[in-house]
Amino acid sequence: MSDLPRKAVTRTAKLAALPLGFAGRATWGLGKRIGGKSAELVGRELQQRTADQLFKVLGELKGGAMKFGQAMSVFESALPEEVAGPYRAALTKLQEAAPPMPTRTVHSVLEERLGEDWQDLFLEFEDKPSAAASIGQVHRAVWHDGREVAVKVQYPGAGEALLSDLNQLSRFARLLGPLIPGMDIKPLIAELRDRVSEELDYALEAQAQRAHAEEFADDPDVLVPAVVHQSEQVLVTEWIDGIPLSEVITDGTQEERDRAGQLLARFLFSGPSRTGLLHADPHPGNFRLMPDDPETTDGSDGSDGSADRSGWRLGVLDFGTVDRLPGGLPSTIGNSLRMTLDGDAEAVYELLCEEGFVKETIELDPDAVLDYLLPIIEPAQLEEFTFSRGWMRSQAARIADLRSPAHQLGKQLNLPPAYLLIHRVTLSTIGVLCQLGATVRLRQELEEWLPGFLPDMEAEPDEVDELEGMEGMGSEGSAAGA
Repeated sequence: MSDLPRKAVTRTAKLAALPLGFAGRATWGLGKRIGGKSAELVGRELQQRTADQLFKVLGELKGGAMKFGQAMSVFESALPEEVAGPYRAALTKLQEAAPPMPTRTVHSVLEERLGEDWQDLFLEFEDKPSAAASIGQVHRAVWHDGREVAVKVQYPGAGEALLSDLNQLSRFARLLGPLIPGMDIKPLIAELRDRVSEELDYALEAQAQRAHAEEFADDPDVLVPAVVHQSEQVLVTEWIDGIPLSEVITDGTQEERDRAGQLLARFLFSGPSRTGLLHADPHPGNFRLMPDDPETTDGSDGSDGSADRSGWRLGVLDFGTVDRLPGGLPSTIGNSLRMTLDGDAEAVYELLCEEGFVKETIELDPDAVLDYLLPIIEPAQLEEFTFSRGWMRSQAARIADLRSPAHQLGKQLNLPPAYLLIHRVTLSTIGVLCQLGATVRLRQELEEWLPGFLPDMEAEPDEVDELEGMEGMGSEGSAAGA
């Protein structure tokens, strides 16, 4: 018997209680103000109570409801600070933890999927989970060969819960909208519904993780734990220690923030070209900042762009959601980004029309499109750029302002289905970089990994082979997906 609430009527009632709860607390706040408390103090208390209820309901329901909460937590950088503060702690909790399922349920799943003698596979097994997420929780253990492992156990009924939640959340999108002012919630939920169900298939996840672990096996910057065992609803991988990125965001030094940001950009930009897969769930709970392995550092003085190869590596977890890109990311992204930086409005507009970002029935001013894109791609204009919540909020406000030309133009742009997940990864990654407040050499990563970003037509003959090799490499979309 599952401890995950599966009945649609039960889950719907809990989700419906969220907007009703917001209204109830508003009434409570009015009463407090009549009683003499200041509006500012009451406002803070209201927001904190709302955040607490949000975490409690989404955490208990897990499934798609919690996945939605994790997605929202990445975008909190775009919220005004007076609104973001009370929600930040509650939403960030959803990146790392949730109320765990009982030990008896965990043992039942392990017995069903690994056999009655499942305990013989482990020298040690910790019943208390080390992490609990949207569709499963992780237990630390020691495999029978002595390796420390992470045992990911899927919640019984997680599939039903995912589909039910995402269907119900779409009904409440308008009411949930105030949690993220200026953001249209419905497309976010629709995209989650279409893609996140893949996370239920641990065989697909194991396949994606093996591909990354093999490719990055000797990488000095990135570590992906190897897959040890996989069966339905259970995935066993090597254990890795490190500082969760959520802790770097709250307590990290500037050096740690910058290093984490650079490595995050490097992994997500290089991954598609090296594995044909895009890690599509870049929230802080899926990354660890780990001490460097001394044997992998070369003592470089940084003349080859490796000055940051000291101190820390990036550990990467959770390959349940990936975008399959056999040829790496589309060169359209690099081409449009390069042409935007060059100020070639006509060429950018023509390319966006060809790719379906501008529908045939729509006619836009190319210069207006360029003006819309340039502020968004500011991080690619400089040798290094400091991401911040302030910058993120300014971009969100510019596009969300109903009176602004950017808002009017943005409503007329289209997002082709092939770019949907790339767009989400782009926005999520930028959100995490802004949470980190990291100074990142983004242009360096674009030049090395993004197809089409470097104008290969300007290459010397002896450079053509090298540049053609880079054409097979990938990165995340920015300009085209904006």
